[in-house]
Amino acid sequence: MSNTKQNIVYHLWYDTEASEAAAFYTSIFPNSQLTNRTTLNETPNGDANLVSFELWGHSFMAISAGPHFTFNPSISFMVNFDLSRDKDAREKIDQVWERLSEGGTVLMPLDSYPFSDRYGWIQDKYGLTWQLILTNPEGEERPVIIPSMTFVGDQCGKAEEAIQLYLSIFEGAKEGVIARYPAGMEPDQEGTIMFADFMLCHQWFVAMDSAQEHHFSFNEAVSLMVYCDTQEEIDHYWDKLSAVPAAEQCGWLKDKYGVSWQIVPRIMDELMTTGTPEQINRVNQAVLQMKKLDITAIKAAHENQ
Repeated sequence: MSNTKQNIVYHLWYDTEASEAAAFYTSIFPNSQLTNRTTLNETPNGDANLVSFELWGHSFMAISAGPHFTFNPSISFMVNFDLSRDKDAREKIDQVWERLSEGGTVLMPLDSYPFSDRYGWIQDKYGLTWQLILTNPEGEERPVIIPSMTFVGDQCGKAEEAIQLYLSIFEGAKEGVIARYPAGMEPDQEGTIMFADFMLCHQWFVAMDSAQEHHFSFNEAVSLMVYCDTQEEIDHYWDKLSAVPAAEQCGWLKDKYGVSWQIVPRIMDELMTTGTPEQINRVNQAVLQMKKLDITAIKAAHENQ
């Protein structure tokens, strides 16, 4: 899976460690590689290093752009080790857990739980959180890596509403499995979402509510970067998703639940990877002046028109 197929890329914000973290992750997961490095000069945070990489065939991007946002478990990455696809899944989950544990913090031990024979939740040494789970699913196959959103605090109880909003906005969208909290699991309210998955742009996502006491919420450290082919697509996603005017900057927005998105023209990848340093700088300086991105203006900056 590459950017040409994956319409929503998972974007990670680091202080200075983006390249180091990308190298660490690509050394852990199979079918992984670094795909591009770019330096953005003269951003508000100085020079910013941007690295693109694939983990188990899924596209990620990471940026080193200062200590403004810190990872937390509000968005984690669920990694499915599927026994129906891989007879060595149990050995692989243990191997990946061991590597991610290096300098990390265990949130839920790798152990047997009612929902899986082998599951663990860990925060790695860079602060990013991962849920590793051994599965043998029935029905439609799920991908190996799925972003998982946890709705807590003021947003707890809104996971289902958020899913329905996203399903109404994105192409290639559909509902998956929904499991609700039963009675007697206080503080979680009966009927709220214990686990649900759903598809946007033909990619799977997970959402859940948690009424436990959490000291985190959605922020820009993990954002969802939506690639668009036309200005009409950019306008559509921007108008439907953006709910916090103060957060609108350089193609970034926040939705009504606090989840961060980037709405970007697909051509940006080409311009930023094949352009000369001067072209890349002109495009970057143009983007820094924008809130919603303008494809025509970006192309003009690239061509110095």
